[in-house]
Amino acid sequence: MGGNYSAMDPMDVPVPDLRKLFERDGYLKPYEREIRRRYACFKDLWVKIESWEGGLEAFTTGYRYYGVQFGADGSVVWREWAPGAHSMHLQGDFNGWNPKSHPFRKLEYGKWELYIPENPDGTCPIKHGSRVQIIVNDHLYRVSPWANYVKPFEGFTYQQFIYNPEKPYQFKHKKVSRPASLRIYECHVGIATNEGRVGTYLEFKDNVLPRIKDLGYNAIQLMAIMEHAYYASFGYQVTSFFAASSRYGTPCELKQLIDRAHELGLYVMLDVVHSHASKNTLDGLNEFDGTNACYFHDGTRGTHALWDSRLFNYSEVEVLRFLLSNLRWYQEEYQFDGFRFDGVTSMLYHSRGIGEGFSGHYDEYFGLNVDTEALVYLMLANELIHSIDKRAITIAEDVSGMPASGRPVGEGGTGFDYRLGMAIPDMWIKLLKEERDEDWKMGYIVHTLTNRRWLEGTVAYAESHDQALVGDKTIAFWLMDAAMYTHMSTLSESNPVIERGLALHCMIRLITNVLGGEAYLNFIGNEFGHPEWLDFPREGNNSSYHYARRQWHLVDDQLLKYKYLNQFDKDMNALEEKYGWLRCNPAYVSCKHEGDKVIAFERAGLLFVFNFHPYQSFTDYRVGVDVPGKYQAVLCSDSKKYGGFGRVEPDGEFHLTQGVPWGNRSDSVQVYIPCRTAIAYARCEE
Repeated sequence: MGGNYSAMDPMDVPVPDLRKLFERDGYLKPYEREIRRRYACFKDLWVKIESWEGGLEAFTTGYRYYGVQFGADGSVVWREWAPGAHSMHLQGDFNGWNPKSHPFRKLEYGKWELYIPENPDGTCPIKHGSRVQIIVNDHLYRVSPWANYVKPFEGFTYQQFIYNPEKPYQFKHKKVSRPASLRIYECHVGIATNEGRVGTYLEFKDNVLPRIKDLGYNAIQLMAIMEHAYYASFGYQVTSFFAASSRYGTPCELKQLIDRAHELGLYVMLDVVHSHASKNTLDGLNEFDGTNACYFHDGTRGTHALWDSRLFNYSEVEVLRFLLSNLRWYQEEYQFDGFRFDGVTSMLYHSRGIGEGFSGHYDEYFGLNVDTEALVYLMLANELIHSIDKRAITIAEDVSGMPASGRPVGEGGTGFDYRLGMAIPDMWIKLLKEERDEDWKMGYIVHTLTNRRWLEGTVAYAESHDQALVGDKTIAFWLMDAAMYTHMSTLSESNPVIERGLALHCMIRLITNVLGGEAYLNFIGNEFGHPEWLDFPREGNNSSYHYARRQWHLVDDQLLKYKYLNQFDKDMNALEEKYGWLRCNPAYVSCKHEGDKVIAFERAGLLFVFNFHPYQSFTDYRVGVDVPGKYQAVLCSDSKKYGGFGRVEPDGEFHLTQGVPWGNRSDSVQVYIPCRTAIAYARCEE
């Protein structure tokens, strides 16, 4: 691709609604030629794909052509793309592991094909559950890039097993509607059990999905589904892209999980890793054809310096076919509703984001550091996903803040529906690590929570899996640390560390949820203040599963205070469901008082008041509102049901507006706001 990729002058390529982009952000106008050039690159490639035999559908269903294909007559056709190979054979249970009996023949454009006729009795020669292996250049043992089921063999190496059951699982429930207010429960099947072991798809279906539904989340984001040989990589070093991880169960069992989620009304998203791939050769894509290239760039451009992984060559037609087909595979085969794209910053820039500060100057987003090939791939991916399913949601994990990444491709954007508000959890961890809460700056908190692009959706979150990984701690553990081991019983005497921790944990989640974006995300277990950190079994911890699990018994024990945090999360979600602030315009902040440590704002018709002061409560504190009337608390973090002191309880006294303009609002009310307390007020109908 690059600057000369399109034969057309970028200014002559129509982008239907580019004017909308400039109406929202006039500072983009000087970069119009570059925006049009990118769109021209995308459009040129999209049109080319449509013009090829079979068009877009054939191109994006490569899994129906490559890999093992079973004929209705019992025969088998196996195809691979290996442009650097000079020979290819298939061995397995079906041929007694004879490395020479089944050679592939070379076709055009680096393709290889093997035909195996049906058995004399008409049955298929390669049986369900049998093990197979590709041999490249007579001595390289490989797993097909298109393998849909791989599992460890002889202890460690993942190998391909044929998955072609006679009665595959049939989905019983339709996909759910796209949530207007997206409340995401980010989860990992393997760690979702109390025991120190790897959990299963079926256990998650039966034990965890009901918890998520009860908490009021309407979407789940499944991590580490694409097969990864190294469990401790958290699923981010993918080895087999079309294979759902066998460590949790079979493909049919994953389908049962997704079907049950849909039955419960949960939208299901996949954490997809197309930014890089594992360097493994025996069970990964690396050097599949015996060369250093094939699916990846050769040389330094093909290796990520920090992740020690391979980087895709997005300008190669067969790589585009592979990755786009991969997205369609999960949409159609497994009925995933949407995707969260990992590592987008690494894709967007030739620097891979390494050492980049991203000051926000637009030259950073429209200069030579931008990797046009990867950007165009993301535009293709988003356009494809949304063309297959209009309800689909895509989320970008991008810390750089690339303008228009959260706008449709047709408007000159990258096509994502949301981006992760990655600065928000970084802020909370920084504050908890480095400052006393009496020194927190209200203006800094508000700025970080509200600093996002207009009409580009942001997923707000206080902490995710990144913040809980070994070397760091959950927010609850930062707040309460060792006291969690001794004073979390409801029978124990009061403890100031626990009291502070419960109060701030509720406040941090609520202000992040209401002020930080257009969607909200919580990582599994953090809703009840999961202690300690997250660490997978590895050599450095004697292969221990102690921290690679979720301690559900803590929240289920009614004598422990974890239940308070869990209940607050449930009630917060219920309130959002009722009033829908995530689907409304951003909040109007009328107060951020540094001395009082008070923040007040309105969103979705609710008034929110936060008092972060550690010991100063305020009586008759005046806060501005724009709609006159009678206001009443509908949620209070200090309620006794959340382990608070009960100084303000929901459904208590009313507060009448007084016709006094305040905080740039046309009216105001006076309220009692205790220290370390957040209160949401709703206007009562007369």
